[in-house]
Order: sequence, then structure tokens, then C-alpha cells
Amino acid sequence: MSIWAAIAIFAAGIGAGTINVIVGSGTLFTFPVLLAAGLTPVTANVSNTLGLVTGNLSGVIGYRRELRDQRRRIIRFGTVALIGGLTGAVLLTTLPPETFAAVVPVLIGLALVLVVLQPRLARALARRRERTGVAPQADGGVALLLGLLLASVYGGYFGAAQGVMYLSLMGLLLADGMQRINALKNVLAVVVNGVAALFFLFAAHPDWRAVLLIAAGSTLGGQIGAKVARRLPPTAMRAVIVLVGVVAMAELLLR
Repeated sequence: MSIWAAIAIFAAGIGAGTINVIVGSGTLFTFPVLLAAGLTPVTANVSNTLGLVTGNLSGVIGYRRELRDQRRRIIRFGTVALIGGLTGAVLLTTLPPETFAAVVPVLIGLALVLVVLQPRLARALARRRERTGVAPQADGGVALLLGLLLASVYGGYFGAAQGVMYLSLMGLLLADGMQRINALKNVLAVVVNGVAALFFLFAAHPDWRAVLLIAAGSTLGGQIGAKVARRLPPTAMRAVIVLVGVVAMAELLLR
């Protein structure tokens, strides 16, 4: 690996750590750079997953204030994310690449539709609850758990725009502010990337130089992202989510 490739991977790690805390999809920064540095797609994906774990942890620490009083959700959603992330990591080592190319853009597109329509859908759900007299479920109910499970399977499999899916689902089904939901999203990303990384340690062959460079960069980026994301109003955050998601779709469809 040349010095310029190392610098590029480290810089991509900073960008990935920053955008992961704000919305997710940091893989869009690191994965193409790793491929350009000469890594095979599977090795790049595995190395990227391992390297981004520290950045995810950095983002959780930066968002610890918004995680207060959310212990029940962390345990409940984290368990689902653990199962889904491990399942996705196993699928990465068994399914053909064609499956990924066909399914992932569709999932990202659906998540973006939910993000755009989330305020309107949330108001419609609130009106329906008023008419029926049914109180909203504090933790989103079975529908949210199932959605988070599927999003976590995808996250363990690849991860680009995983945060978009989490934010769209929780934004729709949880009666809570966007910043507290974003803090939860960061915790789930740690769980999914962490369990996938552990699996890859035994089932795959990462490039450890790339792992260390991404880890260093994403840790720094995680702190930057926490400062930036906390200042974004809900509308601006949704705009960022949609922009990143569209870029993710375009990159996957044009690859």
C-alpha cells in the first residue's frame, strides 16, 4: 500500500465516521477508496466493517446525553440488531453477489420514501389513534422490531444506508425527537458492526492496514459528526438523509 493510498483511506475514514453519526452510509466514503487501493470487494467490505466499529463507538459517546432514559429501548432494539447483524454477516459469506446488486437499491429506495413521507405518515397515524382511542406504543410495537431486524440483516451484509433505514423506521413509529432517535441509531450501528466484525475475524481475511487506518479516521470523524448532527434541525436532518440515500442508490446502480 502506497503512502497516498494510506492517506486516502484515513481521510475516507474521517468522512465515514462523520457521516455515520449524522445519518449513516459512511461506507459510501470508504468502500470505493478501498477498492481503488486494490482490495477485492469482499476483503474491502470486511476491512471496512471492522474499521468503522471504533467510529460508531465514538459517535455513541458523543451522543450519550440523548441516550438518557432510553435503556429499555437500547436493550430491546439492541437484541434485535444483534440477531440481524449476525445473520447478515453470515449471508455475506454465502449468498452470490447478484443477490446484493438486485435487493439493496430497492431497500434504500423504500427507506427514502419513508423518510420523505415520515411527517405526513406520523400525523396520519396520530389522527387514526385519536379516532380509535388506541394509545401509541412507546417502543414502536412488533412492526418496528421486525423492520429493525430486516435493516440489521442488511447492515451486517453491507451497511451503506443502514442508518437511513433505521432513522426512517424509528422516525415513523416512535413518538420522539429526531436527535434522540439518531442517538439510538448510533447504538444499533455499533451492535450490528460489532457482531459482524467478530464474525469476520473468524470467517474472513481483512486487510489489517486498512482496518487500522479506517479505525483511526472514523474515531476522529465520530466526534466531529456528533457535534454537527446535534445542531441540525429535523428538516435539515431529513434533507441530509435523503441526499445521502440518493447517492447510495446511484452508486450501487451504476457500479
